[in-house]
Amino acid sequence: MEQPFAGKIVVVSGGSRGIGLGIAAAFAAQGAQTVLAASSQPNLAAAADGIAASGAPRPDICVADLRTESGCAAVFQLVNERYGRCAILVNSAGATRAGAFTGQTAADWQDGFALKFFGCVNLCRLFWPMLAAAGGHVVNIIGGAARTPDPGFLIGGAVNAAMNNFTKGLSGQGKQDGVNVNAILPGLTETGRVAQLFEQRAAASGRTVAQVRSEQIEREGLARLGRPEDVAALALFLCSEAARHIQGTAIAVDGGATPGLY
Repeated sequence: MEQPFAGKIVVVSGGSRGIGLGIAAAFAAQGAQTVLAASSQPNLAAAADGIAASGAPRPDICVADLRTESGCAAVFQLVNERYGRCAILVNSAGATRAGAFTGQTAADWQDGFALKFFGCVNLCRLFWPMLAAAGGHVVNIIGGAARTPDPGFLIGGAVNAAMNNFTKGLSGQGKQDGVNVNAILPGLTETGRVAQLFEQRAAASGRTVAQVRSEQIEREGLARLGRPEDVAALALFLCSEAARHIQGTAIAVDGGATPGLY
């Protein structure tokens, strides 16, 4: 079986669960040495065990609070000391809260930006020299709210929009330095994260989780929710040589849920 990513070092933030884990598993299945970073030791260990059990290279794991600069630095230090190189950085960490705007605190907003936005910014800055040396790739996992504001998801929409803007701006630096920078905007995807969002929306609106779930699927006209492997397939392509001329774009993987042109 062809393994186009054999020997490449792939760092995945938020790689212990959900979409991040799906992406890490897909890269590992094609020979990559993955490094998973997240805050939970048990979740990271379970993720590494699952990937290794499939016959793929066992991931390295780094327990770190990616909301902080020191946590991001710990990920970089592990990769630098163990490998001294990195070809691909996937920023998939982030879990902003849904809910009624008037019930959200300043701390909720600060926490939302700290993990998803600043975690991405800090990791990109730290790994950039390695990525430039490798002619590598950055893929930022953002979300459809970057393009479609929702009054029940204001924190997530604002964070996603900022991350989308950052990705586009960073791609200009990537053109100069030989690093491909792109984004994926997943829609509703079958993960624990989406189940948590449904619970938050239900609590804020006084409806049941089942009602929120069915109404959201009907509103977006979906045949099904997405799966992590849907997003992983695009991440693999964006980091392949076949995608070298794709730079600074954001691609939705949402079953057609985005109502606008872009």
